[in-house]
Amino acid sequence: MRTKEIYMYALGALVALGLFVIIYFLIRIATPEGNKDALLILLGVIAGAFTSVVGYFFGSSKGSADKTELLKNGNTKVNP
Repeated sequence: MRTKEIYMYALGALVALGLFVIIYFLIRIATPEGNKDALLILLGVIAGAFTSVVGYFFGSSKGSADKTELLKNGNTKVNP
């Protein structure tokens, strides 16, 4: 596994973990009224990033990146 891939997986895991931590805080811990809006904005930002992560790893972008890597390595046989 290349270093770039390790960073991609780590960042994806961090975004997913961050989303679930923020949801946990909103559900379980009483948030002061002045901080609730900021936490909801942060939730929206992290949820958008999570959508991008899921879209990349399970969408067509990952398949396209894998295909490009195979072609770069000279392997013309693609497994379904």
